[in-house]
Amino acid sequence: MTALFEQELARLRAAHLARKRRQVAPLIAPAELALTDEALRGTTYLIDGQPRLSFGSNDYLGLSQHPVLIAAAQQAAARYGVGATASPLVCGHSPAHEALEQELAAMVGLPRALYFYAGYAANVGAIPALVGKGDAVFSDALNHACLIDGIRLSRAESHVLPHADLAALESALQTSTARRKLVVTDAVFSMDGNVADVPALLTLCERYDAWLMIDDAHGFGVLGERGEGTLSYHGIVGANGVAPAWQGRLDRLIYMATLGKAAGVAGAFIAGEPSMVEWVMQKARTYMFATAAPAMVAESLRAALQVMQDEPQRRAHLRTLQARLQAGVNAAGLPWRLLPSDTAIQPLIIGSNEDALAVMARLDDQGVWVPAIRPPTVPEGTARLRISLSAAHTVEQVDQLCRALAQAVA
Repeated sequence: MTALFEQELARLRAAHLARKRRQVAPLIAPAELALTDEALRGTTYLIDGQPRLSFGSNDYLGLSQHPVLIAAAQQAAARYGVGATASPLVCGHSPAHEALEQELAAMVGLPRALYFYAGYAANVGAIPALVGKGDAVFSDALNHACLIDGIRLSRAESHVLPHADLAALESALQTSTARRKLVVTDAVFSMDGNVADVPALLTLCERYDAWLMIDDAHGFGVLGERGEGTLSYHGIVGANGVAPAWQGRLDRLIYMATLGKAAGVAGAFIAGEPSMVEWVMQKARTYMFATAAPAMVAESLRAALQVMQDEPQRRAHLRTLQARLQAGVNAAGLPWRLLPSDTAIQPLIIGSNEDALAVMARLDDQGVWVPAIRPPTVPEGTARLRISLSAAHTVEQVDQLCRALAQAVA
C-alpha cells in the first residue's frame, strides 16, 4: 500500500498537480483590532507563519472577522453551548436555526428555506432527493464538484453540456423522454466568475417541463441591490419579493446558496416552494444523518444577513476594486489575461501548471498570496491565479497586487 501511494503521489508532483495545505491565521486576532482597522481585518494573514496580503479567500464582503458577527456567536455560545448535539430532525434544530431559515427565505424572495451545515452537503443531499433512476439531469460542463457528485449519487441519467450553451441544452431537453428532468448549474461559476443566464434557463425549463436548480454560492451576498444574489441581479426578485413578470413562474426553481463565502460564516441553504423544501428535508441523507451546525453559527449568520443589508457600501466598494484591478492589469501589459467577470472572482489565465505555480511563488516572495488553480479544478491548459477580491481590501492593496504581478513577469 505504501509503495502504491508513493508512486501515485510522485506522479501528481511530476505533473505539478500536488496540493499543499497551509496553516492560515489572521496576522492580528480580530479582538485586538480597532473597528477602523478594516485593511487588516480579513486581508492580512500569517500563512505558514509568514505575513501575507491575501487574495485567496471567498470572504467577499469581509465579514468573517466582523465584530458584530463575532459578538453574535459569543452570545449564542453562552446561551446554547457550542454543539448542536444531534441531527436537525432529532434535537439539533434550535430557535436560532428556525429564525435563520425564515430570514434566508425572506432575503431571496422565496417561500421557504432549509439550512444545511455545509454547501457540499446541501448539493450532494438535495439532488438525489429530487431525482433518481428513470430521471435525467442536465449539467453545465463547468459546474462545481459538489453538483457533479450529487448527480452521480442520484443515479439519474446524466447529460453534461458545453458551458453556457443554451442551444445544446434546449436540444437535450427536447429529445429527453425522462420521467423527470432537472437542469443544474452554478449561478456564478467559481473559477471563471461569469454569471449564468438564469432567466433563459427558467424559460427553457418552462417550455420543456423541467426543474432548474441553481447554485448561487458566489452570487449570494455579492450580487443584487441588497445582496439577495443572482435572482436579484437578473431582476427575478427584488425588494418586494418576486418581480411581477415572474409571479407564479418559480415553482420549478430550486435555489441553493452557501453561507461560508460572502456571508462570512459556514453552511448553506436550499430555498423554493414549501413542498419541495419539505421533501428535501425528509429525504436528503446529508440532512437526516448528520449533526446540525451549532446554534452559534446560525446566530452569527443572522447577524451577517443584517450587515449585508445594512451596509451596501461593501458591495459598492467591491465594484470599485474590480474596476481598479482590471485597469491595473491592463496597464501593466502582462502576458496573461483576466477573464471578463462582474463578480469578486477575477481569474488570471496563465496556461501551464508549472507556470501558474511559478507566478504564484514570485508573488509569494513579494508578500502577496494568490492561489494557483490547476486541473482537475479547471480544464487542461487553463491553469490560473484565482484572484478573489474582498470588500475588506483597500484600493492601495489592489494596487500592491498589480505591482507584484508586473514584477512577477519573468
